[in-house]
Amino acid sequence: MTQIITALSEVSARYQAAFVDLWGCVHDGVRAIPSAVEALRAYRASGGTVVLLTNSPRPRKGVEAQLDQFGVPHDAWDTIATSGDSARAAMFRGVVGNNVFFIGEERDLPFFEPMHVIENPAEIHLTPLDQADGIVCTGPFDAMADLAVLRPQLLLAKQRGLKLLCANPDIVVDRGDHREWCAGAVARLYTEMGGESLYFGKPHPPIYDLAYRRLAELGRDVARQSILAIGDGTQTDIAGAMGEDLDSLFITGGLARVETQTAAHPDAEALERYLASESVAPTFAMGQLA
Repeated sequence: MTQIITALSEVSARYQAAFVDLWGCVHDGVRAIPSAVEALRAYRASGGTVVLLTNSPRPRKGVEAQLDQFGVPHDAWDTIATSGDSARAAMFRGVVGNNVFFIGEERDLPFFEPMHVIENPAEIHLTPLDQADGIVCTGPFDAMADLAVLRPQLLLAKQRGLKLLCANPDIVVDRGDHREWCAGAVARLYTEMGGESLYFGKPHPPIYDLAYRRLAELGRDVARQSILAIGDGTQTDIAGAMGEDLDSLFITGGLARVETQTAAHPDAEALERYLASESVAPTFAMGQLA
């Protein structure tokens, strides 16, 4: 049975490190969430280590710059692991070939900047679809548009047997009051059409491997039973934590605030119904990280 709590401090002493989702937990896509910032500051002050574990397709430096823009202070976290870095590493190992068709927005072009940690990286060239060896998707061309507009291109890609590298497995995110499509929605559509999609963010193992390496870089040798995963996505944050055998804290006031009837806190019966429908079982739940 998932335990509803009202503050991270109620359970944080059990955990040496936290893997914390960003969007919907620490910020809303526009600005920092003050209660979350203070909770993470307090956790770090008590000796805990915070790894920001995000399905953002951006490199770590790009996410750090975005956090500065949103007002998330540096003393609220220790390090960052991104789906973008995990996927970039795979791309530079050649998993979708050298000539790739890019689906995404111009702001995500830093995805293709070289990674110096990869030995003998593949040379990546952006090409038209009919010349591509594979696809890299950081998100739709237009996050607000009907995904059906991508069907003709995805159909051609499927017919050519191209693999699609998904840099962000999230289906949707909320930017302030607006819900936007993410790369995971494109990859899901491609898979439904018979194409092959490759995933490297939550809930898939590669991003967790990166997070463990980030902890090791800090000199922290933390057993899995001493890590708490925090997030608002049942099929990314919570399913990923379950797959890694980590305890988890589900933030119900994010993507599932309607389904869980969350005001300050989730409604217990609504939460139980929703979790059963999603086939997940987080250790804890609370309305907003605090």
